[in-house]
Amino acid sequence: MSKGDKMKAKGERAVKVLSVVGARPQFIKEAIVGEELRKRNVVEILVHTGQHYDAFMSDVFFSQLNLKKPDYNLHVGSGTHAYQTGTTMIRLEEVALKENPDIIVVYGDTNATLGGALVGAKLKIPVAHVEAGLRQLPKTMPEEINRVVTDHVSSFLFCPTSTAVENLKREGITKGVYFTGDVMYDLFKKIQQIVKHDEVLARYHLERENYVLATVHRDFNTDDRQRLERILSALGKISQELCVVFPMHPRTKKAIERYNLRKALQKTLVLEPVPYQDLISLVIGAKKVVTDSGGLQKEAYFAGVHAVVLMPDTAWIELVDSGWNILADADEDKIVEYTLHHQDEQSDDLRSIYGNGNAGARIAEILLATYEQT
Repeated sequence: MSKGDKMKAKGERAVKVLSVVGARPQFIKEAIVGEELRKRNVVEILVHTGQHYDAFMSDVFFSQLNLKKPDYNLHVGSGTHAYQTGTTMIRLEEVALKENPDIIVVYGDTNATLGGALVGAKLKIPVAHVEAGLRQLPKTMPEEINRVVTDHVSSFLFCPTSTAVENLKREGITKGVYFTGDVMYDLFKKIQQIVKHDEVLARYHLERENYVLATVHRDFNTDDRQRLERILSALGKISQELCVVFPMHPRTKKAIERYNLRKALQKTLVLEPVPYQDLISLVIGAKKVVTDSGGLQKEAYFAGVHAVVLMPDTAWIELVDSGWNILADADEDKIVEYTLHHQDEQSDDLRSIYGNGNAGARIAEILLATYEQT
């Protein structure tokens, strides 16, 4: 009998969790944690802030990852950081007051994360941060600000790596900190077993290890014309020697149109954002990954593929320190060299740094056990 069943047998009220998601990486993490919560008869209220409202970036993840249908959609949409965060707080507060949850769970580092954490803190509802303790430069980047503030108001800090635990310790945060492993590793293992990867590659007319997978979406890359131009020029040069597959984020598409940079991608296979299961297959089959996505840096590693990172720093620094991934920032020559000609180091198996694939279960058990003790 599960802990949730025992509580029901005693006539006690089931634990109620309000989970907040708003963007692709959060849908992925919620797919794992939400399933584990519901297995334990936790009542989960799922709130979609609507930060990602494009069907390719939102709806498809709910169907492909078998997420429960959101109980609320806040329809926040796009806008400035202040607009997204503020609107999320106003609308989410109404939901929280109505539902009266025991815990608010937030994921990652978006404006939805920050908005959910601040609502919980102001209403004195314990906040659980999944993917706590990550730190990277520049400190002014929106994601970094969101991470730091969220961690400092959270009661449960679920860290994907031991490095994250140490980062929090340096900031004086030790209470409520847990090394759980990375829920994205949980999902990768699950997806890897069920997707027919060769069929996915055939659909895109690709051959294993005969293409480079590239993604760009960070605002410091898309909103800076010079940086974006250098990155696209590098992808264009790479495509002269090796096929470049480029699923294009809506923000990046708008920036390319705004700056009139489409010419650099003439020989590049540009795709609409692809379903998560297809993306994993594209990662597994790639010769190299070029990205500014934190999630894709790890997914490439899980797949045994090296990544060239289009950032000056990364929250997943252990992959750089090990020599598995390389920081190229927006340096055109480095991007080309590291992608096409660099001899990658073959590191020891470091998968244990992200846990053993049961992070979601550990998070659910910790939340339920803590509630039962109160």
